[in-house]
Amino acid sequence: MSGELWLNLPVRDLERAKAFYTQLGFRLNEQYASKDGSFSMIVGNNQVVLMFFPEPLFQGFAGNTVADSRQGTEVLISLGANSRDEVDEFALNAERAGGMVFSGPGERDGWMYGCGFADPDGHRWNALYMDMSKMPQG
Repeated sequence: MSGELWLNLPVRDLERAKAFYTQLGFRLNEQYASKDGSFSMIVGNNQVVLMFFPEPLFQGFAGNTVADSRQGTEVLISLGANSRDEVDEFALNAERAGGMVFSGPGERDGWMYGCGFADPDGHRWNALYMDMSKMPQG
């Protein structure tokens, strides 16, 4: 196994999605070229590939109808943050880019600090900083 991780998301407006994720700091994957409008971005240091497809194309290869992610949640994608400030920045940038913060930045369980946001298509994410020195043992 190559160890690569590709996340595939259906979107209603490709240009809006590209602008949103660019504002979050994701990098456009220049190696991926498509005639159907889909595009690819690279996430973080582990270079997770995030693919965006027009809903009809996504539905075709998924073999299933596309869920309305604005009405329900199928998956919550988590991003590791290096600091509390980076979590705060994710929340601020998500809102500025047209997303919705559904859980404001805050401490969780005494050792985690995170926030939750949705992109314009309703895909839900959280950014999480974990202070491992405060993690409960046992």
